[in-house]
Amino acid sequence: MLDKKQITDVFFDLDHTLWDFEKNSALTFERIFDKLNIYLNLDDFLKVYNGINHQYWKMYREDKISQEELRSLRLIKTFQAIDFDFDPIKIDLISDLYILNLSSFSNLFEGAISLLGELQVRYQLHVITNGFEVVQHHKINNSGLNSYFEKIFTAEKVGYKKPHPIIFKHALNQTNTLPKNSIMIGDSLEADILGALNIGMHAIHFNSHNEPQHNHCPMVLNLHQIRDII
Repeated sequence: MLDKKQITDVFFDLDHTLWDFEKNSALTFERIFDKLNIYLNLDDFLKVYNGINHQYWKMYREDKISQEELRSLRLIKTFQAIDFDFDPIKIDLISDLYILNLSSFSNLFEGAISLLGELQVRYQLHVITNGFEVVQHHKINNSGLNSYFEKIFTAEKVGYKKPHPIIFKHALNQTNTLPKNSIMIGDSLEADILGALNIGMHAIHFNSHNEPQHNHCPMVLNLHQIRDII
């Protein structure tokens, strides 16, 4: 059972936890395809892309592919899967425009700002993210989240990705706190939840992907429910 009085520091994941990645990603592709005169059904594209992106992010997290391969392959595989006759020369351009434009959108999950405002009064708040260094900072700044966080840790800067214990231990060391006094809130069971639990932190699973129930830690379906736990 989690003892609220023991917690001093709360660590958040960013994408799919606070920042609505799917919604902002859809708006980004809509802008890019319009700009480049790429005519396809956006809904059909996104249905395939979101799954492929998740798959390739897992490979990137496990160091099976590079950042450059992640950025290009997720596009190539999606175009191939929907049988769209794409221009290979434009892949790098689409990839660059995607990274350039993604952080300009700032949709958050419902209740994110009010939750952070309440928790900030009682805890030190931080971010641990596997996202790209520059992009993640732009997302945080452009969506008005910067003032809520004391420290922001990106895998690219630390050199290790969640769920590797080193990125969690680095964050704890830099915030001068202990695992037993810290809690991780994120959407990924493997990267956020098990990664944090494995070094002795507490965790709350924000189940934004409708994953199966488990007993590893408390699970919530929306951000409002976190108030009942911490």
